[in-house]
This record gives sequence, structure tokens and C-alpha cells, in this order.
Amino acid sequence: MAKHNPKNERIKHKYLAYLEEAKRMAPASAEAAAAAIALFEDSTGFKDFAAFHIEQARRFKRLLNDAANPKTGKPLAKSTIHSRLMTVKAFFHWLAGQPGYKSRITYADCEYFNPSANDSRIATAKRPKRTPTPEQIKHVLSVLSHSTPIEKRDRALIAFAYLSGARDDAIASLNLGHVDFEKRSIFQDARMVRTKNRKTFTSDFFPVGEEIESIVGDWLSFLADEMRFGPDDPLFPSTLVQRNDDGLFAPTGLSRQHWRNADAIRRIFRQSFGAAGLPYFHPHSFRRTLALLGQKLCKTPEALKAWSQNLGHDAVLTTFTSYGEISPERQSEIMQTFSEGGPASASESPPPEAIEWMKRQLKGNR
Repeated sequence: MAKHNPKNERIKHKYLAYLEEAKRMAPASAEAAAAAIALFEDSTGFKDFAAFHIEQARRFKRLLNDAANPKTGKPLAKSTIHSRLMTVKAFFHWLAGQPGYKSRITYADCEYFNPSANDSRIATAKRPKRTPTPEQIKHVLSVLSHSTPIEKRDRALIAFAYLSGARDDAIASLNLGHVDFEKRSIFQDARMVRTKNRKTFTSDFFPVGEEIESIVGDWLSFLADEMRFGPDDPLFPSTLVQRNDDGLFAPTGLSRQHWRNADAIRRIFRQSFGAAGLPYFHPHSFRRTLALLGQKLCKTPEALKAWSQNLGHDAVLTTFTSYGEISPERQSEIMQTFSEGGPASASESPPPEAIEWMKRQLKGNR
């Protein structure tokens, strides 16, 4: 059986260029789209896309529903199936407007890639995300060893992620000169820092405690004084691997190079939380911790907006809807205060200016 179709390869190449150049999709996302389309091709025996028939879409859905995760052996998650179907649907929707295909594929045909309404609801449902508490983060920092340069880096990395709220890929690409410890600020310059959507902005340290700032401050001093790092050197250098006395390659210290991606940061988080006897929390979960902290500390609309911008969000609602979801336990606590006449009782209404400000925010984000 054929393993590829030259004609299909040419049109896929054109589509992937469209995703990256016209739709400004990240290369990794375009590669994921290519993988989903390849799965569909395999299900048809690599037939010409121009020979598409709705039965192919139906068969593809059945195959995905019957497929198993190769790592766990369990059925594919509904979210995975939904993502792959929507990716292939988007490809055929684009294909229906291309010369040589638009006479063979209709936009209505693409709708056959839709999963059932129930499966869509399951796949897209929002579920509580595990978020570390400030106490858990501080516990990890308190038990981590920090005698060697590598241990100092790993400990300071976790402290900095909490202090800055920066995304892991941005942290991996920051230079020492991007942090102004005296001003308690970080300049996330998209020309060098891998920020989300390559946005350039300045953020300030979050108020998470003097002990956290102290860890970061000691790390900056170590880099400048002992490692002789300058402003253009990495804030968190990668591990230097060399041959040891036994002739084997092993970690021997710190290099003067950035990490190529955030994979090493995630490994450090996993190892550090495991060493502290806690479950693994993804670096991005620290941003949710900070969003929840902001809900407690911010008392005015202006403060909420400043906190949101410090996380790199253009809209306050992004902070609330994507990061600030209240846990079921906390939700229950708050609801209890209404019947008990506590601080969250209905008699304590927000000030009128806060209500009007929130109305404007909601109107602008419809």
C-alpha cells in the first residue's frame, strides 16, 4: 500500500505555508496540523484529496473513536479526537476553495467531520486545573538543596517563575540584563525573549514575599560576581555536559548558553516538586496561582487591571476566565458566607464605579 501521495504532498505543503505565513501559526502548531492530516490520509489509503467523499470523514471519525493511546492503551481522549477532527475539517474547508478541488469538495462536505454534539461538549468542557498554593511553592523552595551552581539555578528558577509570572519559554530565553532587580522589573523584549505572540512588555515583581525575592537576588549576584556573566548572558543558563574522570558524559556545571526550549524547565519543576513530596505542577500553573492571589489582593478596578497587565494580558477578563477560576472548595466557602452574613454578604455591594468599569470591560470583550 502507498505511504504517500505526491499530489497530496504538494497541496499539503501549500496549506502548511498558508498556516504559518497567512494565519501566523507557530511552526509547532503547523506540524500538529500536518500530523492530523496524515492520519486522515492513512485512513483512506492515501487517496487523492480531490476524490474526497463524505464516507471518508465518517470512517475517520469511527477510527478515531476506536483508536487507543499508544502510551496508555486507553481510548483516545474526547479532546484529542475533537482537536484532530477540527484540524482536518479546517484543511478541507480551505481545500474547497482551491483550484482543482473546489469543483470536487463543497463546504457542506466539511461538516461531516464534526463530532457528535455530546462528544463536543465533553471535549470542550472546562475542568478545574490543578494549581499549587503559595505554601506549596514555598515548601519546595525551603527543602531544595542549593550548594552547587546547578542546584542554585534550579532553586532560583522556581522562585523566579513565582516572582515574575513569566511563561516558561520566556524564562528560558531571558538574558541577565532583562531583569532590573533594583526596580523590581523585567523587560520581556520579543526580539530576544520568546514571549507569547511575540509581545514586548515590561512587568514587575509580584508581591509574593521577601524570601522569594531574596532567592532571586542571590542568584543574580552569583551570576554577576562568581560566574562573571554580563547583561547578554542567559538568566538561566543550560547545563554544561562534559566527560568526567571516568570518560563518561555528565553534568559538570553551567554553560553560557540559553536553553533551546522549555523542556528542561519542566523537568526541573517535576524533579523539584517530587523531591519535596508533592505532585508535579507545570510551570504555567504558577500563573494561575498568581491570578488567584490577585483576586484576593486587588481591591479596585485599577488594581485588577494592573495585575492583569503584569501577567501580560491585554484584557482583565482573560485573567479571570483563563487563570482565575475559583476552586470548588473555595467556591463553597464563599457561598457559605452569604448565609452567615460574613464579609461576602450581599449587603457589601461593590462601589458604583467598579460596577460601571466591569460593564465596560464586558461590553468590549463580547
